Amino acid sequence: MKKELVSPTNFNIMVSKLSDILVRALDAPLGYAINWGRVWSLWPVHLETACCSVEFGAASGPRYDVERFGIIEAFGSLRQCDLIVVQGTVTRKMAPRLRMVYDQMPEPKYVIAMGACAITGGLYIDSYNVLPGVDGIVPVDVYVPGCPPRPETLIQGTMLLQEKIKRSKIK
Repeated sequence: MKKELVSPTNFNIMVSKLSDILVRALDAPLGYAINWGRVWSLWPVHLETACCSVEFGAASGPRYDVERFGIIEAFGSLRQCDLIVVQGTVTRKMAPRLRMVYDQMPEPKYVIAMGACAITGGLYIDSYNVLPGVDGIVPVDVYVPGCPPRPETLIQGTMLLQEKIKRSKIK
């Protein structure tokens, strides 16, 4: 009887069905747990060039306390960070450095463009040396508008990034 249930012809079919069952049973709960960890432990690196850094500092202070939204302010090196916050004007000379910092970060990595200068070039858009937005250099996940944006706006942008991370599939 057992010989009839498991034969060389149907053994591969049983193994593939077993793997399908395991993927369905583990994929969703495991993906949820991994994304939950990613959402609540974003490690940022800042590219600070203008007044947006003052607002980011205010958001990190005790009044707004972005740590309660999962942005941890202490990090060791770029290779441990998974979020880059571009704050302010990025020049053509700076663009390769921004790309190098982005490339050094481990996957998955996220980018927030903070302020009008990082999004469109801002007041300096007519300058020969200013980039009209950082999205030509690195892929931007969330744009935080304003000149400079208030800490509440940065927190809202962080929450939008968290929603995007929650919906992402584990690779």
